Amino acid sequence: MHNHAESGHLNETGCATIPAMRDGRFYKFWVYIVCSPTGTLYTGLTGYINVRIKQHKTGALEGFTKRYGCKRLVYYESYDSFYKAERREKQIKGWRRAKKIVLIEKVNPRWQDLAEHWGWKMLFRGQSLVEIP
Repeated sequence: MHNHAESGHLNETGCATIPAMRDGRFYKFWVYIVCSPTGTLYTGLTGYINVRIKQHKTGALEGFTKRYGCKRLVYYESYDSFYKAERREKQIKGWRRAKKIVLIEKVNPRWQDLAEHWGWKMLFRGQSLVEIP
């Protein structure tokens, strides 16, 4: 039997927790930052990063990110615990803009859209873009 207390799976009260599973895989929680073309930043938390970023990109979510056009994923972190992810999201949201920029530029100095190619078919050298029947 796996001892979750020894593996570090503890909630905020110090009780051992069992990591959640989805589709036979351990569930992940994601803290992310999206930005607008003018540099407005939004920090969020989700359990489905690919779905949430698509929602931001298509404007499917009403509110701040749609109003300010925050569509470019510039930073993300994954967690196996909702409590840790929520704590981190609140921590980042409490930071001044300059500190968020330092965090982003450590891993993404050119502010590239980290989700730009998500969902695209991967092609290998010599493979045609057109499928032959």
